[in-house]
Amino acid sequence: MQTCHKDLLLTTIHHRITLMTQQLFILFDLDGTLVDSAPDLTGALNHTMAQLNLPPVDEANVRHMVGFGARRLIEQGVEVAGVELNHDEIEAAFRIFLDYYGDHVVDLTRPFPGTAEVLKHFQQQGAIMAVCTNKPQALSDKVLRLLSLDQYFSAVIGADAVPNPKPHADHIHATLDAIGGNIGQAIMVGDSATDINAARNANIPSVAVSFGYTPVPAAELGADRLIDHMSELPEAIAALTA
Repeated sequence: MQTCHKDLLLTTIHHRITLMTQQLFILFDLDGTLVDSAPDLTGALNHTMAQLNLPPVDEANVRHMVGFGARRLIEQGVEVAGVELNHDEIEAAFRIFLDYYGDHVVDLTRPFPGTAEVLKHFQQQGAIMAVCTNKPQALSDKVLRLLSLDQYFSAVIGADAVPNPKPHADHIHATLDAIGGNIGQAIMVGDSATDINAARNANIPSVAVSFGYTPVPAAELGADRLIDHMSELPEAIAALTA
C-alpha cells in the first residue's frame, strides 16, 4: 500500500511540474460551464414534448438533466411524463428537437458571468484552449460563434465527432490531439459527473464549477478544485500547477 501511495504522489508531483514548465492546455465543457443554455434547451425540449402530446418540463428539472446529450435529455423528459418511447420514436423526437433547437440556440443562452474575461486572460497568458462537449458538433460551433466565444478556442470537439464521448477518455484524447496537446499538460473544466469522470478516466486534473447543471452537488463530484464563479478559475488552475 505504501508503494502505491508513493507512486501516486510521484505521479502527481511530476504532473504538476510538467504543467508549471510547459504549455498549458485547458479543456472546457460547454453547457453549464461556459454558457447558461438551460432556457433554450428547455424551450427545445418542451417544443418536442408538445409534438409528442406530452406535458412540458420545468426548467429547474431540465437543469439537472443536461450533460448527457440531447437524446438522453429527451429520454429523461419523457420519463418525467411517465411515458416510454422505443428507439425509433426517440430518434424521431431527437430530429424534432434538433430542428427546433438549431434555430433557437442563443435566444436566451448567455455566457456565465466572467467567462469571456477569463478566457481572454488565459489566451493572453499563452494557454491553448478547446471545448470538449457532449453537445452535437454543429450546434456547439454555432453557439460559440453567435456568442463570440469561438475566438478563444483552438478546437471544438462535439459528441458526434468522436466514437466514444465523455465520460470516456477517448473524448479527452481526441480534443487534445486536435490542439496538439498531451495528457501531462492538460486540465479539464466542467460542471457534471460526465466531465469530472472523463478527466479521471484520462488521468488529468479537473476543476468543477458549482453554477452548472448536475443532479449531484458539484462539491461531491470529486474534482481536484471547485469554483463558484468563473473569475476563480485562474486561481484554481494556479493551485493545480503550483
